[in-house]
Amino acid sequence: MLKDILGQAWEAMLYNRRRTAITMIGMAWGIATVVLLLAYGAGFSRAIEAIFAEWGTNIIGVFPGRTSEQAGGEKSGVKVQFTMDDVDRLIASVPGINHISPVAFKDVIVQNDLHSYTWTVNGVRSVFQDIWKLNTDEGRFFNGQEEQQRAHVCVIGSESKTKLFSGGVGDR
Repeated sequence: MLKDILGQAWEAMLYNRRRTAITMIGMAWGIATVVLLLAYGAGFSRAIEAIFAEWGTNIIGVFPGRTSEQAGGEKSGVKVQFTMDDVDRLIASVPGINHISPVAFKDVIVQNDLHSYTWTVNGVRSVFQDIWKLNTDEGRFFNGQEEQQRAHVCVIGSESKTKLFSGGVGDR
């Protein structure tokens, strides 16, 4: 019985050669498409993981804002702001924190003798480089001693360097 069924199928395939060829091409195309889509998906997943691994995979951000619910005797919508005491309390009381850095953003005018631009400047601690795994092409990141002395130092990006120094001497 199986031999008869296979024989009939073979005869039908020989009789309808174009239909058979088109069906085989369609099946091969479908299989190839599924394999390619799975490969692209896996590659895309690895690329995203690599991007986030460069930024740091064990980072938690805590941001101020307003309360969404009533808590601790306060109404909802109360403004929440963090102080340096809060940062110190976190590092002292939460186990497993290796580095902590508050970040302050402010739009300021940055200028040299020839150029002036308005940029968003980030105020951070020196451990920020370790937290976000930042690399510098030239120079170095500021250190803890400079932070404690409140030294007037900064780290600028390549775009800022180009705009401020126009490719000239800017490595000070």
